[in-house]
Amino acid sequence: MTRRPLSTDRSRADDDLGSRASRNRSADERSRSKGTAEPASPVYQAIYRVVGRIPPGRVSTYGDVARLAGVPGAARQVGYALHALPAGSDLPWHRVINARGEVSTRSEEGPEHLQRALLEEEGVGFDVRGRCDLSRWRWRPRALREAKERR
Repeated sequence: MTRRPLSTDRSRADDDLGSRASRNRSADERSRSKGTAEPASPVYQAIYRVVGRIPPGRVSTYGDVARLAGVPGAARQVGYALHALPAGSDLPWHRVINARGEVSTRSEEGPEHLQRALLEEEGVGFDVRGRCDLSRWRWRPRALREAKERR
C-alpha cells in the first residue's frame, strides 16, 4: 500500500470538511457571508437580548442567562455567544459571571481583569477570594424568580 504525504491527506480532509460545511449551508447563507459578518443565530440573539437587560450594578450567571433566553442547561452556549461578540460591542457582557460569583478565567490573559474592573466601577463588590455575593448582586428578573419557584 502506497501512502501519500501527510500534507496531501490533510488538504483532502480539509477540502472534504469544507465542501460538507458548504453543502449544509443554504444558498442564502452562503451569499450573505461573502464579505459581511453573518448575523447571530436566533439562540445568540436571545442571549444578547437577556444580557442587554442586566442593569448596571447587577450580575447574572451564565446559567441564569441561558434559562431566561429559553435554552436552560446551555450555560456554555452563553459563554460562546459572548465570546463571539464583535469588538467594540456595547452589550454589557461584563455583567455575566459564573455560578460561584467569580469572573471566569479565559484562555488568554487580560479580559477577566477588565471584567472585574468594569463591575467594580458599577459598584459590584468582590471579597478577597475574588467572588461577589450573589445574594446581594445577582439580577433577579420576575421570569427567573417564577421559574425557580416552579421547580
